[in-house]
Amino acid sequence: MYRTVADFITEWKDEAALTQRILDSLTDESLQQQVYPEGRTLGRIAWHFVTNIPEYLSEFGLVIEQIPNSAEVPAAKEIAETFKLLSSDAAKAVEEQWTDETLTQVQNAFGRQESNATIFMGLIKHIVHHRGQVTVLMRQAGLNIPAVYGPSKEGWIQMGVEHPPL
Repeated sequence: MYRTVADFITEWKDEAALTQRILDSLTDESLQQQVYPEGRTLGRIAWHFVTNIPEYLSEFGLVIEQIPNSAEVPAAKEIAETFKLLSSDAAKAVEEQWTDETLTQVQNAFGRQESNATIFMGLIKHIVHHRGQVTVLMRQAGLNIPAVYGPSKEGWIQMGVEHPPL
């Protein structure tokens, strides 16, 4: 749990860096990858969690610029560049608009009463959840997966381990 805005910003920046590595690895061709025919594409999932950042923060009282035309999934490079901009803008908005005391305030979040600290944690978890979906679709699309919390298959191979330990 975040006790200070600085705690949140530290984790936000760490997770943003991991997410940025994933998004920077996307290709335009990979954006069409789906798990099943009716499912969302990799591009739709990635664009959803990117454009959701300002929507989510605005919902809970922060003033941050929204993404116009978020219904249309752009090219891979634009998804990655937009995330980079938004993750920086989000950190700046939190630092400038909220205080450590603000984190303890409680408000309605999706039908539950939650502290702002818990709400912020929910945003990070939302991105991490979808980042996991994106990495699976990247694998199916034949892309190399950057390491996130540990080596990917490619990372293990670079370390000389063809089959990672169980």
